Amino acid sequence: MNEPEFPPEHRPVDMYLGLLRNRMDTEDYLQLLDVVQPILRAIEEQRLPELDFALDGERTDGLSQEVRDEAALVIAAAVTGRLDNEVVEINLDETGPVRVITDADTASDPTRLGEIADYIRERHRQNEELRGIAEVSGLPTDF
Repeated sequence: MNEPEFPPEHRPVDMYLGLLRNRMDTEDYLQLLDVVQPILRAIEEQRLPELDFALDGERTDGLSQEVRDEAALVIAAAVTGRLDNEVVEINLDETGPVRVITDADTASDPTRLGEIADYIRERHRQNEELRGIAEVSGLPTDF
């Protein structure tokens, strides 16, 4: 069955957007929509592999951290179908603070957050190793 579990106006992402519309400044809300609409469309059309989920770069220049966080939570609600996602900031010596989206249970579990931090550290180490190999090989290093 490909039909959504909820009618469109009752899908978690739509409910969350409705809450944000009432809570956020109109300009911030419109900026948020500008960022998330292409991603929500891609999710709905099931063409995620060709979409970049990064919430930084040209499209999001000038957005406040609050709008970025809310955009990430909207995307998480669309992907997971859950409204209990939270933004958690994990401080890492290797990269500085990293913001991740996770469910409420994980956000309150120091052990799980430690595992996430370990995973991020390992990914950072691997990326740096690959960047070094690319540099020595004369390949682009901006991945």
